[in-house]
Amino acid sequence: MKAVKIGVIGTGSISSCHLQSYQNNPNAELYAVCDLNEERAQKAADKYGASKVYTDYRELLADPAIEAVSICTWNNTHAEISIAALNAGKHVLVEKPLCRTVEDALLVQEAVASSGKLLQVGFVRRYDSNAQLLRSMVDKGEFGELYYAKATTIRRLGNPGGWFADKERSGGGPLIDIGVHVIDLCWYMMGRPKAVSVSANTYRKLGNRSNVKNLSFYKAADYDPTQNTVEDLANALIRFENGASLLVDVSFTLHAKDNEGAVKLYGDKGGFEIDPEMVIVTEKDDTILNIYPQTDHKGFNFDSAFQNEINHFIDCVQQGKTPISPVEDGVEIMKILCGIYESAAKGAEVRL
Repeated sequence: MKAVKIGVIGTGSISSCHLQSYQNNPNAELYAVCDLNEERAQKAADKYGASKVYTDYRELLADPAIEAVSICTWNNTHAEISIAALNAGKHVLVEKPLCRTVEDALLVQEAVASSGKLLQVGFVRRYDSNAQLLRSMVDKGEFGELYYAKATTIRRLGNPGGWFADKERSGGGPLIDIGVHVIDLCWYMMGRPKAVSVSANTYRKLGNRSNVKNLSFYKAADYDPTQNTVEDLANALIRFENGASLLVDVSFTLHAKDNEGAVKLYGDKGGFEIDPEMVIVTEKDDTILNIYPQTDHKGFNFDSAFQNEINHFIDCVQQGKTPISPVEDGVEIMKILCGIYESAAKGAEVRL
C-alpha cells in the first residue's frame, strides 16, 4: 500500500511525539504541518521532513493530498478542528481529551458518523505493550470480574502554566490533563462499563507555587506565573452500572513528599498493578503470589506506546479498521470528566 499522507495541526510540545512516530513509520508520509506560529511550524517541518507549512488549519484541510491528520492543539479547539477535518474527508487522530464538553463530544461523534471517516482518540496509555498484555489476560478471564480500581497521579510541583493553566483553553487542570489518562486506562481495563454516577471534589488552595525554588518542572512555552484558573487537585469516586467502582486522585501541586503514580485493579480471581510497575497478584496452592512478568519495560514506556498508537492509526486508515480508542470512548470519558467537575461544583453526587 502507498504511504498515508499526514498533516499535523499544532506544533507544541506533544506534537513531537506524533511527528517522530510518523517519521518512524514506513507506511506514513509526513506531508504537512500547521501552527499559528509560522516560525515554529517551519522548524518542525525542517526537522521532520514535511514539505508543506500552513498557519491556518483550514488551508491544510483543503489540501486534497492529505488523507489523515493529527490534532495537537489546545483542548478548546479539538472539537472544531476534528469536525472540520472529518467534513473535509480526513481521518483524525485527536489528542486527549476529545474536547471540553459532552455537547461538543456528541457533535464530533455525529461528524464521524456522517463523514464515514475514522477518529482515534489519543488515549496513549491503552497502547503501551504492558497494558495490552494485561488487557488480553483480562479478556481471557484471568482476573475474573474486575470490580474495583484505584488510580493516583500526584505531582508535588508540576503546574505547566500557560494554556494548561487557563481553564478557557484547557477545560480544567490536572483532572483533564493527566487524570484523563489513568481514568481511561482503568475504565478500558474494566471492560468499559457504563458510568452511572460521580462524587467528586476539586481544590484550589496552592495556586501554581511559582515561588518554589530548587525544584524544576516542565513549563509550557507560554508560561506566565501570574495566570492560573484551574484546580490544584481533584478526587472522585466513579460508580458503574455493573456495580464496579473507580477511586481516583490527581494533582498539579500538593504538599506531598514526592510525585506518585499508581494504577491498581482488583478482581474476584486476581488483581494487577500497572503503575509504577506491572505486577500480577493471584493464588496458587492456597498461597498468594505476586508475579512480575518479564517484559521490555517494568512500567509505562511513553515512547514505545506513542509509536504503537501512531502505528495503529496508520493501520486503521489503511485497513479500514476501527481503532481501539474510538470516538465513542472519547464521548464516555468526557461524560465522566464533566461529571467530576459538576459534582465538585455542586458539592454532591451527580448522576450521569
